[in-house]
Amino acid sequence: MSFKSIVRELREMGDGIGSLSRRGIEGRHWRNRTRSHIAPDVAPLELINQGQWANLPPELLLDIIRRVEESETSWPARTVVVYCASVCKSWRDITKEIVKTPEECGRLTFPISLKQPGPRDSPIQCYIRRDRATSTHRLYFGLTPSEDESDKLLLAAKKIRRATSTEFAISLVADDFSRASSTYVGKLRSNFLGTKFTIYDSQPPTDTTNHNRSSQRFQKKQVSPKLPSCSYSIATISYELNVLRTRGPRRMNCTMHSIPISSIQEGGTAPTPKSFPFKTIDRSTSSLSSTTTPNSNPLDSLMLKNKAPRWHEQLQCWCLNFKGRVTVASVKNFQLVAAVDSSHNVSAVEQEKVILQFGKIGKDIFTMDYRYPLSAYQAFAICLSSFDTKPACE
Repeated sequence: MSFKSIVRELREMGDGIGSLSRRGIEGRHWRNRTRSHIAPDVAPLELINQGQWANLPPELLLDIIRRVEESETSWPARTVVVYCASVCKSWRDITKEIVKTPEECGRLTFPISLKQPGPRDSPIQCYIRRDRATSTHRLYFGLTPSEDESDKLLLAAKKIRRATSTEFAISLVADDFSRASSTYVGKLRSNFLGTKFTIYDSQPPTDTTNHNRSSQRFQKKQVSPKLPSCSYSIATISYELNVLRTRGPRRMNCTMHSIPISSIQEGGTAPTPKSFPFKTIDRSTSSLSSTTTPNSNPLDSLMLKNKAPRWHEQLQCWCLNFKGRVTVASVKNFQLVAAVDSSHNVSAVEQEKVILQFGKIGKDIFTMDYRYPLSAYQAFAICLSSFDTKPACE
């Protein structure tokens, strides 16, 4: 049943609830700048007077939102679920209770979905659009770009060149990459040669509070009391040097510090954050630091490696089976699988499963398909590392 039909039924019940217009709900909490993105899963302010919509019987409210959630399966119709969560606190609590994680339902709804592991059975399919003029990369939800360019923007990254490294600042919006912004989610940083990258997250992958502080992030800058003031190293990406200049694709390895190897074992689970942090920070400790991840033992971390391609004699090129999702040959194309040894109890099926694949389909257009245990943010950051120049690896 569509959302409009449900609203029509409510009107006929004569409860005096009123009309639930999309404009009225959206205007309550959101700004025009964020309408093209996934709306926040936590309202910035709690309203004292929530209005008559909050007076619906809990059983009726639960039934309404459940029917809406089941009927709106993909974007842009998925925005209706977000609108329900923005009505008032009672609606938001019920909606967050009903909406499942991407691992469970294969859907992206709230921003925190981008930090949660993808589905186990089938990948979530996205694409990346590169803008050379502005040095930005945008991740969209969908198979391929639509003609009217109305696809759902998930994440955006801006490339920043520094004297000794390259950084990609990653945000929920495409026009604000400041680390002081509430839309900032993390960054990717390279070494001088562009052969090693570190992925940083603005929030810890778990609720653990024991972290080792290593280097300053905010020095004398004032920190907003509602923003997290730490960066957490959650993964490293290494590209093998090609000293002999042998032909072949790039070879890469990823160490996911925040994901244990047990996550891909039978009965294993990956860290799944429930919400973005909105904790008050003492201004006397505003000069906080970047921190390391709780899982600092590399032997316990999930290792990913690029799947070895085969040489095609007729085409005279290296080939991988992307199942139609990649159509243009490029040194950037890759597939990642788990790198495990016999000491780990991981099935052969899990070892062969492609966790992340990335490839070119047109000028400045690339597909990105990811699945459990990676999140959209982690997958996007790994793919961004492929855009940096690597003369020593090719």
